[in-house]
Amino acid sequence: MKTFLDILLPRQVDNRLRGSQIPLYFFAAYTVVSTVRSCIHLLAPDGGAGSVAGMDLDVTGASGIVFAFALWGSAQLLLAFLQLLVVVRYRALVPLMYMLLIAEILLRMLVGHMKPVTFAHTPPGAIGNWILLPIALLMLAWSLWSGSRKLQEQA
Repeated sequence: MKTFLDILLPRQVDNRLRGSQIPLYFFAAYTVVSTVRSCIHLLAPDGGAGSVAGMDLDVTGASGIVFAFALWGSAQLLLAFLQLLVVVRYRALVPLMYMLLIAEILLRMLVGHMKPVTFAHTPPGAIGNWILLPIALLMLAWSLWSGSRKLQEQA
């Protein structure tokens, strides 16, 4: 267990990946998707609320919905920047970033369950959550397993 914590929360945060490269490659690909998604929410005229998510924006208060989507995009862009830093400079944090990604997905699913919204179609993010969650779980497990093996070999 100590080994897993040492991998999740390394004492030295550097560019040394402690384990297989494959979780890093998947995380780099996700970082690109995350950056594009955040730019859509931030820059699209409707924040992606109607054009992507299929929300009815012909209602009173639609400007508040668009504003919230744009704010969400700005927060996502900051997270995408951190993800890019991890991919390029702080690879030791890849397992921790998978843990945060899993938490984010689960929280989005929880909010969707607690505060359901009607959409014209299933939003891409709702579908993506079900695809990304098992991949993120697998990549986290892979990075922890391969990292612990590497640490044991070095000991």
